[in-house]
Amino acid sequence: MSEFENFIPQATADGSFTFFSPEFNESFHSHFGAKQESYFKFVEPTQLAQAAQKPVVRLLDVCYGLGYNTAAALQTIWTVNPSCYVELIGLELNPAVPQAAIANHLFDQWVYEYTPILTQLAFEGQANTERLQAKLIIGDARISIQAVNQAGFHADAIFLDPFSPPQCPQLWTVEFIQQVSVCLQKNGWLATYSCAASVRTAMKLAGLNIGSTPPVGRRSPGTVAAYPQNGECFHNLLPPLSQEEQEHLLTRAAIPYRDPQLNDPPEAIIVRRQQEQQVCSLEPTSHWRKRWLMKNQTTHS
Repeated sequence: MSEFENFIPQATADGSFTFFSPEFNESFHSHFGAKQESYFKFVEPTQLAQAAQKPVVRLLDVCYGLGYNTAAALQTIWTVNPSCYVELIGLELNPAVPQAAIANHLFDQWVYEYTPILTQLAFEGQANTERLQAKLIIGDARISIQAVNQAGFHADAIFLDPFSPPQCPQLWTVEFIQQVSVCLQKNGWLATYSCAASVRTAMKLAGLNIGSTPPVGRRSPGTVAAYPQNGECFHNLLPPLSQEEQEHLLTRAAIPYRDPQLNDPPEAIIVRRQQEQQVCSLEPTSHWRKRWLMKNQTTHS
């Protein structure tokens, strides 16, 4: 049995396909639409259509996965500016995932013109053309991100796309997000699908301002982050959190995951957070949830 057979294409509502990860017990994308998630959760919030007007754009794709976020980014950038030079670094734990996406012809569904680039990146770990320098780094992203920082790479857009915090807490910790934020240009944008209070707290502790991105196919929004001077200049592009979201950051759910040496096993990271939640004086998250459920019911009744 080939390693690709671990990944069986599953259709999502927009006609694109995703995989299920046995290791993390989650799908790589929501069932509402894998392709649309890449555009609306990552490409649009990071303002790539505007960034493409520059001669050079740098991208960091954390948890490259099937390659959808990178694919959507390249298509967006080169549609706006075919001569834009892109420098891309992708971080991925399992090389079989992007390779399986190619082997299963998933980009055929997109009618996608840059599949040869994604193929080279998946199987050779790099792809270089007259307008692209791309590298896929395989391994634990906690180690890879430190190498990216040491190389002095600064991205205009960062896609933060690990599996969910309960399944992959090691890539949502204060320490990891701090490492990621060091890679962000002072006027760049970081986007993720998650609206978890723990994740947003970690971003704030990393010195970023945060805003909500619109829900895509589901009720919960995503998060976009930028350094304060960017948020102040473009405050209309960094939408404020709702009162409900702001109050969520004052509950026990907002206690972030921590991994001081960036090498703890997931179980230890989860237990550390649970212990901190037990002794903190913040409001129980269940109280916040019940309060807002009642408010929302009153509003819609």
